[in-house]
Amino acid sequence: MAGNENEVNRSARSGRFVTEGTTERDPRHTTTEQVGNGGEQEVNRSASTGRFVTETTAELHPSTTETQHV
Repeated sequence: MAGNENEVNRSARSGRFVTEGTTERDPRHTTTEQVGNGGEQEVNRSASTGRFVTETTAELHPSTTETQHV
């Protein structure tokens, strides 16, 4: 990783941050993301739940979703 990039772990169920230990115990329900310098991949999340949403959902509900570059 270069610059100020970091790895963060999230629950695939809730979208909340989890510890590395949680990721090791439950890899099917967690995801590790590269964050920092604004990567090339674009993801959409619900602002209220933190869960990933489709691009269509983000377009239909722009006031309640956020787009991130990871």
